[in-house]
Amino acid sequence: MIRFYFHPTPNPAKVALFLEEAGLEYEAIPVDTKKGEQYSDAYLKINPNGKVPAIVDTDGPGGKETRVFDSSAILLYLADKTGKFTGKEEDRGELLSWLFFIASGLGPFSGQAVHFQHAAPQPNDYAINRYRREIERHYEVVNTHLVGRDHVVGDDYTIADISLWGWIDRAPMVMKGESIPLESYPHLARWFDFINSRQAVERARKVLASHSFKTEMDDIAKRALFPSNFPR
Repeated sequence: MIRFYFHPTPNPAKVALFLEEAGLEYEAIPVDTKKGEQYSDAYLKINPNGKVPAIVDTDGPGGKETRVFDSSAILLYLADKTGKFTGKEEDRGELLSWLFFIASGLGPFSGQAVHFQHAAPQPNDYAINRYRREIERHYEVVNTHLVGRDHVVGDDYTIADISLWGWIDRAPMVMKGESIPLESYPHLARWFDFINSRQAVERARKVLASHSFKTEMDDIAKRALFPSNFPR
């Protein structure tokens, strides 16, 4: 049994999609980050960084219970555990490269672009320009890579596709003001439509929507989501 701790945001979405694609038995456990549940003593024992997603595998290596946190670590762990969506052995270097490109580049820059365009209390033209332009550059890198390709790595559906889907699914928020967010990136748009049509995507969306999370962006939510903005 996998215990999957989630909030309906891009990084947990990746793990939900993998679990549905792999057909693993799991329990989805909501963590309401706007209420600060990620900082509970119980959850910090699972992820000391106080972020989602995280999993607990009750049948880890040697039959021991194993915690895994950070979406890329979880995808790698589950792919190795199941032998699914790992790609061909000769493509391993390519798989790791794109997986960590998403983890260290496209994902964080998407998050910052969303923050400064939607959540910052005051407009910051420098920050908006910086992160919006950088995410556009990241999109172009992927768009160019996907010319003539159906998948990010090789000819197979892999955890690189799953990881990328989690963030490209949020393109409408990342590309604020664009009526067609991926219009300038036709190969990325084609890839996204191809992945988005998978039945497991619909099932993953249902999992993410299975709990009523706090929606108000009040002072409690701001302190929970952006604790470094407030005194200890």
